[in-house]
Amino acid sequence: SFIHLPDPVRRLEAIVRRGGRVVFVNPRRTESARQLGEQVFIRPDTDVFFYLSFLHEVLQHGVDRAHVERHMSGFATLEPLARAWPPEKTAQVTGIAPDVLRELVRAYLAADGAALFCSTGVNQGSHGTLAFWLQEVINAITGNLDRAGGTLVGQPIVPDLMRTLRKAGNTMRPDRSRVGDLPSCVDSFPAGIMADEILTPGPGQVRGLFVLSGNPVLSVPNAGGRLTRALRELELLVTVDIFRTETGQLAHYVLPGTTALQRPNIPFVFQSFMGASPTPFMQYSERVLPPEGEQRDEVDILLQLAHACDAPLFGSRGLATVLRTWQQLGRVPGFGATVGLTHERLLDVVLRATRQGSRRSHRATPHGVLRPPHAGGTFLGTRVVTDDGRVQLAPRDLVALARELPDAYERELTQRTRLKLISKREPLSHNSWMHNVPRFVRGRHTTNYVYMHPEDALAAGLRDGDMAMVRSEVGSIALPVAITEDMMPGAVALPHGWGHQDADGLRVASATNGQNVNLLARTGPDALEPLSGMAQLNGIVVEIVSAP
Repeated sequence: SFIHLPDPVRRLEAIVRRGGRVVFVNPRRTESARQLGEQVFIRPDTDVFFYLSFLHEVLQHGVDRAHVERHMSGFATLEPLARAWPPEKTAQVTGIAPDVLRELVRAYLAADGAALFCSTGVNQGSHGTLAFWLQEVINAITGNLDRAGGTLVGQPIVPDLMRTLRKAGNTMRPDRSRVGDLPSCVDSFPAGIMADEILTPGPGQVRGLFVLSGNPVLSVPNAGGRLTRALRELELLVTVDIFRTETGQLAHYVLPGTTALQRPNIPFVFQSFMGASPTPFMQYSERVLPPEGEQRDEVDILLQLAHACDAPLFGSRGLATVLRTWQQLGRVPGFGATVGLTHERLLDVVLRATRQGSRRSHRATPHGVLRPPHAGGTFLGTRVVTDDGRVQLAPRDLVALARELPDAYERELTQRTRLKLISKREPLSHNSWMHNVPRFVRGRHTTNYVYMHPEDALAAGLRDGDMAMVRSEVGSIALPVAITEDMMPGAVALPHGWGHQDADGLRVASATNGQNVNLLARTGPDALEPLSGMAQLNGIVVEIVSAP
């Protein structure tokens, strides 16, 4: 996740060589699973039921109550919650046999360190928040949280960063969205209600939008092209990007930012401020190419936009004023060249303020500097960001949402014979990027495909390469079929990030034939997971027939 793990297959192979096990629980046999480990197929968007039965079996075996009571709260709530979900019950919707699940639990508990991990495949389902919560509950109560071989919590370069953000209200603010009454998370509202916030009249209606290096036309649910229509109705749409994308095509202004090679850099959010790198390090790199034409550094663009809009930066008008004044010093003849705000000087301040050296010291070590390695026993009892310093195993909102799962289970039972759609990444692209590079869109790579198991293709009367119509309750797209036994029966996969035909600014990509899978995704507040506001992009029920 977050592209933070160098050479992941080699690292997973090392686990196997040491006598460990790597098990992929997925509706699709991924590229990684083809190279190592074991495959367990699971029906799309039923992960929450898998985790419930996993927790059920863990509790049957018992846990170290003393450890749990010392570092955690809410354990008593878990037992009645999990009691209703034995493996025999959840097997009806997950497709995972009870004996298989029980063997996985026994192996997990017997291992000298084990971890459950999920990412967007689970997070973007209809119960992503609950599934992730249950996963981390299991890691915690089994003693695998904060230990080597289990789940470690990285040390960011800013001590107590999350505690500081929490006190400042930057993680979960009390305000709610105008449309749908959804919570704010990390100072933002869900993209799945963007169209509604633009199209719904009244106080607070969004009339102007700035998009930084994003492409919501393709990356956000867009059933019926509703978001596209909403963006067209804005009084002001500005994109900051290095391409005129599908979203940029609708913009009143496209401001050309810089590429990674045209600005200085340190490994920022995930590696430095989340501590997500497996080997902690700090590295400063100089810009190697100058900006061209009207390109501007994003630091300069954002400061000028904030000033023009009389808007704060990161919620602080004081910070905006300080940086703006610093920027203006750079325009003083004979003075600004040495003290004015530049990206380099801004990063130098970050390095010094976080005690990670300086630009000068890092120039002497261009390959980077190792930071202290991750270690167990550094999180529980010391860095847990809750009022009492203990891990909350059963937050009220999550427990309340989990008690609605019996209804979801009944819906899954009625859908067992229906096809369900998952998204898929491709080796030659990343999200909606890379399709404007000629060498990446040659031959069969000029489109995305719908990947189907042979049994499902036969039932639909489709052969490899045939054109198929994929329909959900809100939209339909036509694209070619790729038949593969890497898919489990009943699950189909469709790579996301395609659909560039209307992007005049993408000369190569606009000539490709791929289709936007997010046209099949429901939008609006009723379509979102209520706690995180995540749209459902995996586990969408679809029908597939031969295209006319």
